[in-house]
Amino acid sequence: MPVLYDRDCGFCRFSIGVVLAWDRRRALRPVAIQSDEGARLLAGLAPAERLASAHAIGSDGRPRSGGAAAAPILRRLPLASALAALAERAPSLAERTYGAVAARRSGLGRLVPARAKRWADRLIAQRTG
Repeated sequence: MPVLYDRDCGFCRFSIGVVLAWDRRRALRPVAIQSDEGARLLAGLAPAERLASAHAIGSDGRPRSGGAAAAPILRRLPLASALAALAERAPSLAERTYGAVAARRSGLGRLVPARAKRWADRLIAQRTG
């Protein structure tokens, strides 16, 4: 499943790195929103909408954005079925939680150490290269 992230956001890169480390089955594939593939996968969204949140592309080809992307991503991670079920049963909670974090991503990105961002960049490169 493609998971789209903002490659210019340190917190976003770190977050996708954490998800990729959790994804031992390699069910998720990171795609930068700003890439050609990202533009193609998100062609139905306006450019500003693309960078407004993270996205997951379902098997039907439709993007799930923000909090709505949580459940499909969590369903593919080991031992995350309870979190996926919570996100499915309480979509407004998932959206509010995602929104609260996303609104602070610049500040959170400054708290992530450079070495953690480099670690995430290596994991992303391993899955895309």
